[in-house]
Amino acid sequence: MAQAWKYIAVLTGLLTSGSHLWAAENTAPLDFDGETEQAITEVPIESIEQFVQIYGIVKDNYVEEEPDDALFLQAIKGLVSGLDRYSRYLTAEEYKQLMQYTESDLATADFELTFDNHIHQWKIKNLRDNSDSAKLGLKNGFTIFKIENQELKNLNAEQVDDLLHGSIGSTFQLQLNEKSPILTIVRNRKLDVADIEAMMLHNQVLVLKVKVFQQDTANEIKRLIEEYNSQKVKAVLLDLRNNPGGLLSAAVETADLFLNQGTIVSTKSRSEGNQQFQALPGNEFPNIKLGILINGRSASAAEVFTAAMKEHQRAWVIGEKSYGKGVVQKLFPLPNGAALQMTVSHYYTPNGNMIDGQGIRPDLDLPWTTDLKEENYLNNVADQLLKHR
Repeated sequence: MAQAWKYIAVLTGLLTSGSHLWAAENTAPLDFDGETEQAITEVPIESIEQFVQIYGIVKDNYVEEEPDDALFLQAIKGLVSGLDRYSRYLTAEEYKQLMQYTESDLATADFELTFDNHIHQWKIKNLRDNSDSAKLGLKNGFTIFKIENQELKNLNAEQVDDLLHGSIGSTFQLQLNEKSPILTIVRNRKLDVADIEAMMLHNQVLVLKVKVFQQDTANEIKRLIEEYNSQKVKAVLLDLRNNPGGLLSAAVETADLFLNQGTIVSTKSRSEGNQQFQALPGNEFPNIKLGILINGRSASAAEVFTAAMKEHQRAWVIGEKSYGKGVVQKLFPLPNGAALQMTVSHYYTPNGNMIDGQGIRPDLDLPWTTDLKEENYLNNVADQLLKHR
């Protein structure tokens, strides 16, 4: 513990010697474009003194003796994760794993779920002993009560998979039973995402299921609409249910297919500056009737696209209120190989509304109930879209 107190004493001494600035010269934050900057943070003396006091109380009185490194790491995690629901501390291994993927990669948990017909519950399978979820105490055969505050017993396989899936590095909450603590699981196993799924309904509505916004999403949507247009398409329904987002640039390019002017999205940041993304002149499909289907797990880039289409009155939005994740995150590498993943900007809709924590409300509330078949639900949505003027 002597070494830990030495660090705290040095830090406190620097602060009390007349300087209220702590320059982290060896910590260069890394954005995805490779730019770096120096972080200079003002640290109140009183707060450091209180931290030292609390650290000492915990160190001397907690029921189990904790090493200094563990206590400091816990403090760091609490500092970052307490900012919002997205910011977090990444270990060196987590950071290395995240850097192997892009923001548009779709992922799932490091285990699968199977339904046990005898007890009518979903159980964990294919969980490896050294996996992250196993380190949290999960084991094969454990039953799952809730994921993301939804009880699993009445859900089908597709609905359960939708809860497990999300963008790489994102998290979800899991509960084994009503009285057990809530666990946070990281989606760290990449999924192979198929091309956009296209389906022509009996009423000549073309449904395009977009699972995540990737680099070629806009070009693929354009290609599919042109391909099916010979079949006298009456409307196009973009199904963005459970779409966790992906690349902002892909959402902007997709919106630009259907807009010929105006703001698509803007970002506001204290440290990064403000930006606006505008639609370019020209409209690929000016006469096509457009609908967007969303639910409570449509997030991030999917919400950016939906908001732009709705507020420019280019598309009619159906379904449920979206998730409400409208943030830009940045990675800050640390000297020990770990990193901070932290929110630095917020997305705003063309009308200036913040997406984060608010979500996008549909023009027509039409939730999918568990007793309704997927095919029947889509047909109902398509019929409502055709009726809309």
